[in-house]
Amino acid sequence: MFSKTTEYGIRAAIFVASESHQNKRSGLKDIAKKIDSPEAFTAKIMQILTKNKLIDSVKGVGGGFEIPTERLSQIKLSQIVNALEGDRVFKGCGLGLSNCSEEHPCPMHDKFKSIRNDLSNMLENTTLEELTLGLKTGDTFLRY
Repeated sequence: MFSKTTEYGIRAAIFVASESHQNKRSGLKDIAKKIDSPEAFTAKIMQILTKNKLIDSVKGVGGGFEIPTERLSQIKLSQIVNALEGDRVFKGCGLGLSNCSEEHPCPMHDKFKSIRNDLSNMLENTTLEELTLGLKTGDTFLRY
């Protein structure tokens, strides 16, 4: 459903949020290891998330990535997806056709429209804080 960039980006944001809950900053190597992502690819993702002000980057000794805990309940999953993929997930064709529209629909248009709307609602109504709670309790995981 999502691109690899977005999958890793969501995982990275959840991991950094989880560490931030414990007042810890996360280094790039640790993030890449914990989300099972190549380090160079993770660096590019973190750069995008930082540029979009979803994750903070602190330079120097003791630096790393963090999210102030008061922001965790404000960051929506849709913001992360939009930063990494643009609005393709929210508006794109289920078959990837560039000219699919209400006036000129692809064979899957009507069925995919409801799925896309449900996905959009879930992304808009899910906060980063919600996703970190399962990690905190051990009920969910990021890497097996």
